[in-house]
Amino acid sequence: MQVLTEYRRIMHQGEAHYGQHALVTALGCNDNILSVESMYNFLQTMADEIDMVRFGPPIVARFGGGIETGLSGVQLIETSAIMFHTNDAHRDMYLDVFSCKTFDEATIRRVLDEFLAPTTTQLEMLYRK
Repeated sequence: MQVLTEYRRIMHQGEAHYGQHALVTALGCNDNILSVESMYNFLQTMADEIDMVRFGPPIVARFGGGIETGLSGVQLIETSAIMFHTNDAHRDMYLDVFSCKTFDEATIRRVLDEFLAPTTTQLEMLYRK
């Protein structure tokens, strides 16, 4: 069986990887985090700003109850997906950006700051083989 490796097109530290995956924790966000419409726009803007091709419209909905109430959203992109979950009570967001096409960490931070102005942002970048 022949193993095809050309789909591993992201180079990181001299090795070929399939995908780039940003895991973001954004704490203490502004009130935009409570709005379905704002978070819908956030997903579209994030996809556009990191130069991804959107596949269909985003899906954003409120789920949970009590202290676990928040929004969940996903924007499919031709190279994977952008997804988030939020917590209304604390104004926190947990964001995943995964793509087999490279993207810039600084752009993710900029879009987060523009839309949500978090008091604290932690971003970890993983490279998936």
